[in-house]
Amino acid sequence: MNSVHSDSPPPAAAEPADDREDGPRVALKILVAGGFGVGKTTLVGAVSEIRPLRTEAALTDAGVGVDDLDGVAAKTTTTVAMDFGRITLRDGVAIYLFGTPGQERFWFMWNELSRGALGAVVLADTRRLMASFASIDYFERKGTPFVVAVNCFDDADRYDPAEIQTALDIDPHVPVLLCDARRTVSAKQVLVSLVEHALRLAGGASPRRAG
Repeated sequence: MNSVHSDSPPPAAAEPADDREDGPRVALKILVAGGFGVGKTTLVGAVSEIRPLRTEAALTDAGVGVDDLDGVAAKTTTTVAMDFGRITLRDGVAIYLFGTPGQERFWFMWNELSRGALGAVVLADTRRLMASFASIDYFERKGTPFVVAVNCFDDADRYDPAEIQTALDIDPHVPVLLCDARRTVSAKQVLVSLVEHALRLAGGASPRRAG
């Protein structure tokens, strides 16, 4: 008796499911604000898993007498619209980062950028703490959760978070963190701290730490 023979190939093994095909399970919008030259563009670039969208323009004579370059005289460009980046944490949580322009003449854009934001990171420079006041005041008035992240520049004096909190006259419940905006791990921890802070204020449970 002849055996039945088939030239059809065996069925292929099923490919493992890739969660990325379905997109993030949770998408969060976070603003990165602060004064001119405090490191907003640097922080977004340090954590973004995609090539950051940057809207930088060269500083020109038109900004003389308008832009405050005190302490950042070596800076040659400025953000004129926003920086944009994305980072995906564990459990399918994607954070979309929007860096705000720091110069006063571009503050009119903050209302649009802040729509739907979970919270904000206010970057500060201890050499120019006054440059952080406008951002802090803005988010306090809007009731937007925020943390203050002190970007520890190499030539800046070091202060304890409690001292910075007193100098900025912010509520004790607002976290004050020390960070290096150039380093991915440090910048990422700032974002996680903000998410935890915002969820605490909303009465939710803190998420697990990102790995």
